[in-house]
Amino acid sequence: MASEIRIKLLLECTGCKRRNYASEKNKRNTTAKLELRKYCPWCNKHLPHREVKI
Repeated sequence: MASEIRIKLLLECTGCKRRNYASEKNKRNTTAKLELRKYCPWCNKHLPHREVKI
């Protein structure tokens, strides 16, 4: 049952739309879509990365 609470997701760059990072979140605590500012090697800069399901 614990595995159903934490879901796996990918983080997609908002600039080039490439999926660069994998992560997981607790869907009970974090109901909104996850958005983190991370480095994109293809854009060569720090950009927001948004949650996309696997």
